[in-house]
Amino acid sequence: MKVSAARSELLDSISIVSRGLSSRSTLPILSSVLLDAKGDELVLQSTDLEVSLRHSMPARIDEEGTAVIPGRLLTDIVRSMPEAAVDIETRSQDEATISCAQSSFDVRTLHAEDFPKFPEVSPGSVAVLPTDKLTEVIKQVSRAASKDETRPVLTGVLTIVEPRSLKMVATDSYRLAVREVEIDGPDEPIEVVIPNKAVDEIPRLAGSSETVSLGVAENQVVFEFGSTVFVSRKIDGRFPNYTQLIPTESETKAVVGREELLEAVKRVSILAQHNVPLRVSIKPEDRTLTLSASTPDIGEASEDMEVDAEGEEVEIAFNSSFMIDGVSASGTEQVALETTSPLKPGLLTSVGDEDLLYILMPVRIG
Repeated sequence: MKVSAARSELLDSISIVSRGLSSRSTLPILSSVLLDAKGDELVLQSTDLEVSLRHSMPARIDEEGTAVIPGRLLTDIVRSMPEAAVDIETRSQDEATISCAQSSFDVRTLHAEDFPKFPEVSPGSVAVLPTDKLTEVIKQVSRAASKDETRPVLTGVLTIVEPRSLKMVATDSYRLAVREVEIDGPDEPIEVVIPNKAVDEIPRLAGSSETVSLGVAENQVVFEFGSTVFVSRKIDGRFPNYTQLIPTESETKAVVGREELLEAVKRVSILAQHNVPLRVSIKPEDRTLTLSASTPDIGEASEDMEVDAEGEEVEIAFNSSFMIDGVSASGTEQVALETTSPLKPGLLTSVGDEDLLYILMPVRIG
């Protein structure tokens, strides 16, 4: 193989496929990038056996062929080079030379025949989604997905694409995020649970592409944007019936500025250490919302806020990190906190955008 490519384009392409490199595997080939030079394109691939990435870029191909180079090493070498043409040439099955201007690196390579084959997916259902809306929904919802592998279905994001809407749902049993946006969807609805690891990569990979193609096959999900193909396994299993967890009524409601609440929660949470909950006290008569936290042997903090409130006086407690995530997810200037009692879930909504719901399970106050 002998190939030449612009340094900036090559580095961008390596950065894209590096999202699919394994960071934990003991198999060196899963931490490497496959380069396949053919025609007038250089195709780069990576996989950790759960997700696979393929990206194509234009290049001058003097000699077709393949090479497998450790991903981090390849990234570091190309990043260190000046802005000029980068040449990659294989000297043998076990060695390649990477050169640019006056710099030259000889690196050991792995055998291309040992690199896992890229999944050939034939989607039964396909939806073309607007990148901006998909990215927005992912950023608002994915943070609520579980990291506990003992319940695999909760480590995924339920994705429902219908003719007029896109909805994504995530929960870790302690909180639930639901977001729905209007789109021009496919005639045939799609419902799939996608690993959160894969979902989180979409905003980073989509780049400037205006649309993302989502295809679902029997065991896999494939995303395509521009010159990039991203394949992930899908999660089998029944996602919890999240609709029954959404409160249908409330006894107390407080409306407050999003930024004001977020900064106050962050401040008071400094004293909510060692799993100490954040207490939220709402007094509609006084139009106040009080945040407080007290960690034994460390200290305590409280902050009063003026709010628009109605209903009954209540004191409820939440995990402070989860509340920060919930308030951060809102895209409007004001948020509303609704609750029925100290033992029932609290509901955070964006005022003016009721299609984002963030439900917090309460922490019992001692």
